[in-house]
Amino acid sequence: MTTPKPLEGIRVIDLCVVWAGPYATMMLGDLGAEVIKPENPFVFQPMTRGAIARPPQILLTNGIAWAGGLPNNVPGERPWDYNPTFVSLYRNKKSFTVDLRRPEGLDILKRLVAESDVVYENNATGTMEGLGITYEWLKEANPRIIFVRVPAYGSDGPYARARALGVHLEAVMGHSLLRGYADADPSSNTAIYSGDYLAGAQGAFAVMTAIWHRDRTGEGQLIEIAQAENAAAMFTQAIMDYSLNGVVQGANGNRDVHGRAPAGVYPTVSPGDASTMDDRWIAISIETDAQWQAFGKAIGSPAWANDPRFATNAGRLEHHDELDGLIGAYTATQDDYELMHRLQAAGVPAAPVLEASRMFDEPHLRARDFFKSQTQPASGTYEYVGPLWKMPATPIEYYQPPVMFGEHNDYVYRELLKVSDEEFEALKAGGHIATEYDPSVP
Repeated sequence: MTTPKPLEGIRVIDLCVVWAGPYATMMLGDLGAEVIKPENPFVFQPMTRGAIARPPQILLTNGIAWAGGLPNNVPGERPWDYNPTFVSLYRNKKSFTVDLRRPEGLDILKRLVAESDVVYENNATGTMEGLGITYEWLKEANPRIIFVRVPAYGSDGPYARARALGVHLEAVMGHSLLRGYADADPSSNTAIYSGDYLAGAQGAFAVMTAIWHRDRTGEGQLIEIAQAENAAAMFTQAIMDYSLNGVVQGANGNRDVHGRAPAGVYPTVSPGDASTMDDRWIAISIETDAQWQAFGKAIGSPAWANDPRFATNAGRLEHHDELDGLIGAYTATQDDYELMHRLQAAGVPAAPVLEASRMFDEPHLRARDFFKSQTQPASGTYEYVGPLWKMPATPIEYYQPPVMFGEHNDYVYRELLKVSDEEFEALKAGGHIATEYDPSVP
């Protein structure tokens, strides 16, 4: 007898865009929930299935690979089906097409809500209301529905209508002021989107707790997760330092937030430089005086490692800049992996900082099955970051490759909603049912 998957039998409607929402529904799909994504053939959602539906070659040649790169850097016939952002987030999901801007499209969604457990969305505040999709509207179809909303800054307040990606959240929250170098302007920081992933993880957890609650009480609920509030966990130490001590923290580079020294990222032997992403670095963190002594011995006991000024953490912290120069001059002559093994053997925390392509050769990640191969008809077989959990009794797998646009139209319309042949053909003639974007979509 096959053991049921953790969320088997749970149906989720994915009205999500970009990352924060799709990441949450991906995790729910990994755990066995049936995730169904309604998609509009007449409206392209930027940064969800790509930058634009039909990108010109020049955009692929000059654009950012993670946002718009395609296999062999060629648009192909269905670029929306194999954009890297999309295929990394839409395994274990189903897609059907419907235009929610029209009454008949909303009626289809309402009928699907009646057969579902969760509706999940992370659109800009006001988007759902503009379509007529409110919690009250959903409850008319299904009183037990769980509605999860993940706006950037919440559904009310002065920032409620502000549109945002992770990089905007970073700036508004002040994280961009903290995660740079002390001698650099925040505008020089590269963009990161970790708030999206944090919101996704929290949202998936919220769904599971809501299901637990509903199973015991019969009650659905409305859940709102403001991404800005949720992502504040990234810099809790700064919030607490100000709240408790009145200290306004600033950029600390790669140094230790607890004041242990030295801690940093240091250059190693490299095949190139930053312009070609061929520069290599190693992270080293000395946490105790004993580790400092072990570090000195591991690198051959240079005279400066025995300098009495550096014997205690207080002394090393006071002379951190000088130490960074001395350590960096040494590490620049060393191979990052060889030095990591030598330092770790001596009990010193150290690890290479890997450019993304080198992660595929990292033995620690391979030993943990961090990457999984997935095959999609449109793009072929590639490796992606796999499910986040390992469960011996209920293995987490790729049940389905990244979903093709409109791939499950027949399943949703005919099997789930039991529409008649006449209604199906009418919806198809009206453009609701399709397997590619309308030619009017660029």
